[in-house]
Amino acid sequence: GHMARKEGAVSAAPFGSASILPISWMYIAMMGPQLQDATEVAILNANYLAQRLGEAYPVLYSGRNGRVAHECILDLRPLKAATGISEEDVAKRLIDYGFHAPTMSFPVPGTLMIEPTESESKAELDRFIEAMLCIRAEIERVQSGDWPEENNPLKHAPHTLADVTGVWER
Repeated sequence: GHMARKEGAVSAAPFGSASILPISWMYIAMMGPQLQDATEVAILNANYLAQRLGEAYPVLYSGRNGRVAHECILDLRPLKAATGISEEDVAKRLIDYGFHAPTMSFPVPGTLMIEPTESESKAELDRFIEAMLCIRAEIERVQSGDWPEENNPLKHAPHTLADVTGVWER
């Protein structure tokens, strides 16, 4: 006969992911003394974004001297209230500019959380900033009534090759 076994899960954690701690530990162990440099550059990168984008988008969770940690959280709720353009519209529009959409609505609903790691070059950060400022200018065109609230490049993003090479009715 076959005996019933009661070991429980073999390859799963009952209350989350068992891989979380080993991944963090391995990263710290492999980085060694370079961990401090990497951390400093990641924080510098996030603050560069916060500084360059702060006039166009409100930045959440900045400290007494206006600095952020390793992430820059942009609050899109005031823009959504004024224009109907949401964090999801901005995230999808970034795809048209060649960027993977950042974290949406976490840890705060209605926001974009950008975490530029130490591996991002200044040129790439500048390319992202330029895209976000262009998108802010597009939102301004909706806000001013120049573009209709429901029919604009933000509401239809991302655009496929067929969209941009076919008959444009937007």
